[in-house]
Amino acid sequence: MLPLIYSLIRGPFLKNRLSFIASQKNLISILHIASASAAEPCPTFLIAMPRLRHALVFLLSLSVPVTALASEREAVKTYAIAGRTGAELYASIGERGPMIGKGRRVIAHTGFRLTWKRDYQQDGKACRLASAEPTLTITYTLPKPAERLTGSLARSWTSFIDGVRRHELEHGRFIREMVAEISQASIGLSAPDDPGCRLVRQMLNTRLKEISGRNGQRHSAYDRAELTEGGNVHQLILALVNGP
Repeated sequence: MLPLIYSLIRGPFLKNRLSFIASQKNLISILHIASASAAEPCPTFLIAMPRLRHALVFLLSLSVPVTALASEREAVKTYAIAGRTGAELYASIGERGPMIGKGRRVIAHTGFRLTWKRDYQQDGKACRLASAEPTLTITYTLPKPAERLTGSLARSWTSFIDGVRRHELEHGRFIREMVAEISQASIGLSAPDDPGCRLVRQMLNTRLKEISGRNGQRHSAYDRAELTEGGNVHQLILALVNGP
């Protein structure tokens, strides 16, 4: 089982043909950390970003050093959209974007699956977590026009999707760094009188909660900066909709 963490930033994203006005409020964070066992999966983190027109939201899943993990895989999934103008493409995203949570459509999202193989070693009554090996899969989901775009619309779309991809990749980096932090905080945990390794598992779970909380705050702060009026993602949407 992979428990989910959802952090939702709710707020209207009001639109007319010439401009968008962004408003964000009511940051909701729901954290669920599963108790740890030797080979138990670590939670999946999801972050949904501000609501756009047609119940559209950005969903960015929440997330070792910049270097790749030994057991790491990345994948990109796309969904088809249609339109002859930037505004039509954006409207198509609102109609066809992936459904996340309670009927929320998203422009793009970054999800991950993280499992751990943990070696709890018992020496008499003492317990020590000798190793913790992660297996991480990050999946980026992005919109893609069903038909080939040309001219100024193609250039406008390329600028938009490249910016969205950069945003998602940054969340992927956050995920990797979180996994590295979990590894460093896990290996070597020990307790002298812990038959069954219960105390070590409790210690690990406490650390996971702390790391998850900081990670959620990091993603949320990044999303707010990107989606606030004048932010990078806000500007990408403006350019697409108000362009050719």
